[in-house]
Amino acid sequence: MSSDTKWIIGTIVPAILVVAGLLSAQIAGVNARIDDVNARIGDVNTRIDTLRTDLNARIDDVNVRINDLRAELKGEIAVLRDDLRGMDARLRAVEVAFGQVDQRLATLERAILPAAAGE
Repeated sequence: MSSDTKWIIGTIVPAILVVAGLLSAQIAGVNARIDDVNARIGDVNTRIDTLRTDLNARIDDVNVRINDLRAELKGEIAVLRDDLRGMDARLRAVEVAFGQVDQRLATLERAILPAAAGE
């Protein structure tokens, strides 16, 4: 080998080693950043899952409360219907009694009051 060849090989090999070292350092830095981003994404996913769980629990609580209110309202409506039926029966009894009084009054009027002159 000539001295020029030795100089070329002696210059290129260290240059390649330096470039390889710089590239591997750069790749390690990028990998570290990617790992950091992955950790952040994992944290966000965990927070989203926690939020989803909390929201589902709250929605379930609201559904239970709505179902309880619905059942309570059904009970109250049933009571109101019973009261309304009772009032209807009492009103019918009053109408019957009023009809009887009206009939008696008409009978008394015919018996007590004289008929009009033209009749």
